[in-house]
Amino acid sequence: MGTARIAGVGLTPFGSHPDRTGRDLFAEAAAAAIADAGVPRANVDALNYGNFMGSLAERQGHQAPLMAEAAGLSCPATRYEEACASAGVAVREAVRTVRSGEADVVVAGGMERMSHLETADVTAGLATAADDLLEVRSGMTFPGAYGLMARAYFDRFGGTRTDLAHVASKNHDHAIPNEYAQFRRAVSVEEALSAPPVATPLHLFDACPITDGASAVVFVSDSYAAAHDVEAPVAVSGSGQGTDRLALGDRDRLAETPAATRAAETAYGEASVEPEDVDVAEVHDCFTIAEVMATESLGLFPVGEGITAAREGATAADGAIPVNLSGGLKAKGHPVGATGGSQIVELTRLLRGDHPNSDHVPDASIGVAHNAGGSVATAVVHVLEVVA
Repeated sequence: MGTARIAGVGLTPFGSHPDRTGRDLFAEAAAAAIADAGVPRANVDALNYGNFMGSLAERQGHQAPLMAEAAGLSCPATRYEEACASAGVAVREAVRTVRSGEADVVVAGGMERMSHLETADVTAGLATAADDLLEVRSGMTFPGAYGLMARAYFDRFGGTRTDLAHVASKNHDHAIPNEYAQFRRAVSVEEALSAPPVATPLHLFDACPITDGASAVVFVSDSYAAAHDVEAPVAVSGSGQGTDRLALGDRDRLAETPAATRAAETAYGEASVEPEDVDVAEVHDCFTIAEVMATESLGLFPVGEGITAAREGATAADGAIPVNLSGGLKAKGHPVGATGGSQIVELTRLLRGDHPNSDHVPDASIGVAHNAGGSVATAVVHVLEVVA
């Protein structure tokens, strides 16, 4: 099996861009990634593009050809849709394609644009990633779903709102130096605790924001990098995907995310690494409780023990295993169709040493990215390693 090296990465600033079009956002991210890679557009064999809500938010389906045109690419283009894991799946398929030898250069990423809609419309659109018959028609929203998961976790393993407030405060601290982050300001534990409730026990600062943005990553094969003198010191050495029942009520337990556990086991196995080998992680913290369950599924903490990690400083920038040095979805932002690609961008920058938070992990050589769809009915995990 070949190697999928990361030759270039690109992001737009994450935030509110109601006056920009989706194709404009993706063009910016793709242009940045292609320029970073130094790869001619004519050499790109395929575009894998993630998007979830475009048909609802922009009244625009069939987006992949539009995005290829916006990026100046004339290769085959395909849209991937797995809710908030759309770009993660697009990245995974790009990695598999390059490794197989079917292509030498693939651009993968995604875009989402939602801030021009009213909050109620965004909430309703995102809810289409839940089970319509069993959840949505009963009034389920994703804040409600993660509120139930948090209650189940507290009931089974213990934990408090203060533990979750430490997750929010940590990730806001991490986002301050990140030029792409939506919220670059500190949020104290006390401020998080005093925020209004959203879906108890979750309050305002336990939830990620509504975000517009795009991400792009250029993958190249070993042979292409060598033949064209492309500098690509980071590679994806492991990739895994897992699936669970869509409706929470159909699952055996709500306090764990087995889809992510299975994805992690596959990714670690491909990379021949163990959780204790991981130096830095970017995980899908759409809600603070999601970061806790993600770190446990990744094996960074035993099940039931991740809840105190932020409060004890273990996942902080100077902790034993820094988590979400980008600010995470919580503070960097969550343009859902772009998020999985943005995690690869942030980890690549951290491992290359050109991220504003790289100084916190100067010797890091292995990173792991965890991207989830819905209430983790879909999960994608990638292991990134410094290879040269």
